[in-house]
Amino acid sequence: MSRIARAWTRIGPEFLPFADAASAELPLGRLLRLSLFQVSVGMGSVLLIGTLNRVMIVELGVSAWLVATMVSLPLLFAPFRALVGHRSDNHRSALGWRRVPYIWMGTLLQFGGLAIMPFALILLSGDSNAPPIVAHIGAAMAFLLVGAGLHTTQTVGLALATDLAPPESQPRVVALLSLMLLLGMMVSALGFGALLQHFSQIRLIQVIQGAALLTMVLNCVALWKQEPRDPNRTRVSRPQPGFVESWRRLRGEGRWTRRLAAIGLGSAAFSMQDILLEPYGGQILGLSVAATTTLTALFAGGGIAGFAMAARGLGRGADPHRIAGFGALVGATGFAAVIFAAPLDSAVAFGLGTVAIGLGSGLFTVGTLTACMDLARSGQAGLALGAWGAVQASCAGGAVAIGGVLRDLVSEFAMHGGLGTTLTVAATGYGAVYLLEIVLLFATIAVIGPLVSVVRPRPTPTLGLAGSPS
Repeated sequence: MSRIARAWTRIGPEFLPFADAASAELPLGRLLRLSLFQVSVGMGSVLLIGTLNRVMIVELGVSAWLVATMVSLPLLFAPFRALVGHRSDNHRSALGWRRVPYIWMGTLLQFGGLAIMPFALILLSGDSNAPPIVAHIGAAMAFLLVGAGLHTTQTVGLALATDLAPPESQPRVVALLSLMLLLGMMVSALGFGALLQHFSQIRLIQVIQGAALLTMVLNCVALWKQEPRDPNRTRVSRPQPGFVESWRRLRGEGRWTRRLAAIGLGSAAFSMQDILLEPYGGQILGLSVAATTTLTALFAGGGIAGFAMAARGLGRGADPHRIAGFGALVGATGFAAVIFAAPLDSAVAFGLGTVAIGLGSGLFTVGTLTACMDLARSGQAGLALGAWGAVQASCAGGAVAIGGVLRDLVSEFAMHGGLGTTLTVAATGYGAVYLLEIVLLFATIAVIGPLVSVVRPRPTPTLGLAGSPS
């Protein structure tokens, strides 16, 4: 064992891109424990958008329009992420904590929503004597509570990570936290699928309430002894600037309107295909269910590679806006490969395109998030990250809905000969969405380009073993 340990320590950080996210201020064990809040956020997101979406329509027989409405309700809270971040920046408390109260409140919201959700869904399915309005109100409250909890926990959790990590290691911390979100989503999707394979209402209650309990445990472990108490920083007599004043100060740090516009365009471009890739593979390329399921792994693999590349580049002083722009270009190449997979009838082109989309998305996410962290004033990390989250979540959620509607409308029009005989094929609707995503990605590059020259240079840290000097 000692020989293995010595061999492991000789592996340089270039082969362990997330290991050097650790620092003396934030050791690797503490960082990994803090990142558990991202696992709970990923689990909640998969439960809302993936698992319950399918269960409500197929097993419970709920109308698709009602399911779409309920699943979209958490997006109503997304624009308030900037306000939540601002409040956590300026929280007044005799206990000396700024971030802990908000993460704890977000955890309680997640737990409460998940605790009542299975019973609300059973009412929504009509398996009760309660009036329909009771079911609608109960389900709406459950989805809203979970959505508010997810947005609050993630916004303030990222701000806490920014507070704890030194500036030179923040890009790698961002990449690691993004990776943990992705891993949380992947493991949760597999776990929920296995647990609900033999569906029953009792099993549904057990799974969702188990997720509620696991959320509480993960977030409590993540929070334990993370934020140091500083009563002077949160004293009641401390001036508390208003949101507008704080936003004006933050905007003085850089071209935030252009930056947020680029984030919105890129997020919409990468998210519009979220519900279309697997149907495209099955309907157009004739892939089996097992084959289309591997798309999730391909996309995730590309995303992990993107996180690693972004962390490595940013750690060497690369411009975060340049990283994000390169991610948009890689994503556009991936969507082009997916489009050409249909006329070529090539599953290989489809798979490579999916990997490229995941890679571009990972680069773009880490690049834009790091750029927002870099330009936040001292004490305004919550507001900066909240602004990023508000724009990203709102535009991504809206893009998913637009992508589905656009695919249906274009397909219907094309199949009736509205676009000529050449395009009277089922792939036309999908291709229109992918083409629009390419256009949005090039628009993103155009918007983000001028920002490369105005961002302040990042220091280049020395690269030794993780958490130790070189």
